[in-house]
Amino acid sequence: MSTGLSHAVTLLFAVACGLSVANIYYAQPLLDVMARDLAISPAAIGGVVTVTQIGYALGLIFIVPLGDLLDRRRLIGAQALLSGLALLVVGLAPSAAFLLAGMVAVGLLAVVVQVLVAFAASMAADEERGRTVGTITSGIVIGILLARFVSGGLADIGGWRLVYLVSAVLTVLMACLLFRALPKHERIATRISYPELLVSVVGLFVKEPILRVRAMLAMLIFATFSVFWTSLVLPLSAAPFSLSHTEIGMFGLVGVAGALAAARAGSLADRGFGQYVTGLSLGLMVVSWIPIASMSASLWNLIIGIVLLDLAIQAVHITNQTMIFAVRPDARSRLVGGYMVFYSVGSALGSIASTMVYARAGWIGVCVLGASISLVALLFWAATRRHQPMQIRAD
Repeated sequence: MSTGLSHAVTLLFAVACGLSVANIYYAQPLLDVMARDLAISPAAIGGVVTVTQIGYALGLIFIVPLGDLLDRRRLIGAQALLSGLALLVVGLAPSAAFLLAGMVAVGLLAVVVQVLVAFAASMAADEERGRTVGTITSGIVIGILLARFVSGGLADIGGWRLVYLVSAVLTVLMACLLFRALPKHERIATRISYPELLVSVVGLFVKEPILRVRAMLAMLIFATFSVFWTSLVLPLSAAPFSLSHTEIGMFGLVGVAGALAAARAGSLADRGFGQYVTGLSLGLMVVSWIPIASMSASLWNLIIGIVLLDLAIQAVHITNQTMIFAVRPDARSRLVGGYMVFYSVGSALGSIASTMVYARAGWIGVCVLGASISLVALLFWAATRRHQPMQIRAD
C-alpha cells in the first residue's frame, strides 16, 4: 500500500531526474561546435541527437520494465553509475564514431529517469500521486531546459567536452546519494520471466486504450518540442542575432517558468480534470507558434512563445502520466516504459526533421512544421476523447 513520500525525498527524485535527463539534451546547443571539432557535416549533425534518442528508446523497451521485476533501488544506482561512464566516453571521444557510440549509451542509461518516476508513483499516497508526478516531471522538464543554459555556459568556458566531463562527475555523485537516500523497495512476488515481462508491455497497449491514446499524444507533443529546441540554435547563432552559446542557453531559463506553471496539472488530474487540461494545453501549444514565428521582429516574441510552448507540453505530459499510472498499479514501470517509447520516437523524428527543414526552408519552415504537428495533436485528442474517461482516479 502506498504510504506517501516526504517532501525532501520527492525533491531528491526531481533533482536526480532533472540531472539525468539533461544528459540527453546537452548536445542541442553544441551541435555546431561538435560538427567543427569532429568534422561532421552540418546536414548530418542532427544525427547526434537522433542516436541519443534511439538509445533512449532501447532503454525504455529493455531496461525500464525491469522496475516491475527487480529491486528498483539497486537498478537505479547501477544505471546512474554506468551513465557516468558513458558520459566520460563522450567527453573524451576522439572521433565521430566514438561520439555517436557514447551518445547511444548515454540515451540508453538515461532511462533511469523513468524508473525513478515509476518508483515515486508507486510509493506516493493515492490522493497525492498526480501532485508527486507533477513535481518530479517538472524537475525533468527543468533539467531539459537548463541543460541548454548549462551546456552553453560551460562550452564557452572550456569547450563542449567540458560539459560531459562535469556531468560525468555529478552523475556518479548523484548515484551514491540515491543509493543511500532512496527508500527500500519491497517487490511484489512474481514468477514472470524477463521475456514475458517484455511481451506484457505489448499486452498493456492491447488492453488499455488510454495508454494507446496518451502514448500517441506523447509522440506528437515531444516531436513538437524537439522541432523547436533542436533548431533554435541555428538562427540565433547566425546573423542578425549572432548570440553566444551562453546567450542561446539562457532561453532555456525562460522555459522554466512554463514548466513550473504546469506543475499543477498533476493535481488537476487527481481531481478528475485531466481531459480538460489536455484540450486546453494542446490548443495553447498551437497558438504558441505564432509569437515564435515572429521572433525576427523581436526576441520578446520568442520568449512569450517559449513560455506558452513549454507550459502546454509539460501540462499534457504530466496529465498523461497521471492518467496511465491509475490504470494498472502493478505495472507502472511497464506503463511508463511503453508510454515513453513514443516520447522518444517523437523526439528523434522531430530532431532530424527540424534540421532538414531548416536547411531547406529556414526558421519559418521550422515553425510551420511545429505548428502542423501541434495541430495534428489537438485534432487527434478531439477525435479520441470520446473513447477516454473524463475522470480517472488512482485506486
